[in-house]
Amino acid sequence: MTLHINAKENDIKENIIMTGDPLRAKYISEKYLDNARLVNTTRNMLSYTGTYKGKEITIFSHGMGMPSMGIYSYELFNFYNAKNIVRIGTAGANRKDIKLLDLVLAESSYSLSNIASLFDDCFENTISSSSVLNNIIENSSKTLDINIHKGKIITTDVFDPYIPNQDKYKSKYDSFDSTLASEMESFMLFYMAKKFKRNATSILTVVDSPFDNNEVSSEQREKTLDNMIFLALESIINVKE
Repeated sequence: MTLHINAKENDIKENIIMTGDPLRAKYISEKYLDNARLVNTTRNMLSYTGTYKGKEITIFSHGMGMPSMGIYSYELFNFYNAKNIVRIGTAGANRKDIKLLDLVLAESSYSLSNIASLFDDCFENTISSSSVLNNIIENSSKTLDINIHKGKIITTDVFDPYIPNQDKYKSKYDSFDSTLASEMESFMLFYMAKKFKRNATSILTVVDSPFDNNEVSSEQREKTLDNMIFLALESIINVKE
């Protein structure tokens, strides 16, 4: 057990899907896993381990923002011997060609945060995700006929739709328009994976866009998030031991 995880060592498996919302972790486990059991309840970060198509995996919630992601990914990699983590979450579009409900696979994450430099003097602004996991996810997406965009994303410390001066915000990033989407956790996950020499990536569903005034209905969101969840599950069981 750690300060933030009360699971026993063998309760957490090497292959993990992480999601921000604890209730989404519960939903995934109840809908998709066989023999799912609750393995973490500390701070209500509900997390479950079970089998999917005969292979054991863990669904772990991580909360919102890089500090929360940093705590849980550090403990999973360092104390529970996690080897492969796929984050699934939501994001906002940064380009007009990235539409609502599209799926984005992060090749790398760009951040202006100093969180990694505070942790251990890492001054990189861009950290790549795992090419191993990304290749598996790309192959799975073709097999499942699920379209994805692959490229660089932005991880920010703020919920950018709330920022009043969007032009000033965008000008702080080099080549903002070349990034696909923005979210709040992946940079720290990729950093921790690099630190511990493990694999991590993110699959994101676009749920808001400055180029589209339409709102995503709860029914649309559920169906599209299920596409993302299904893609993550089908991919992570194909990771070689």
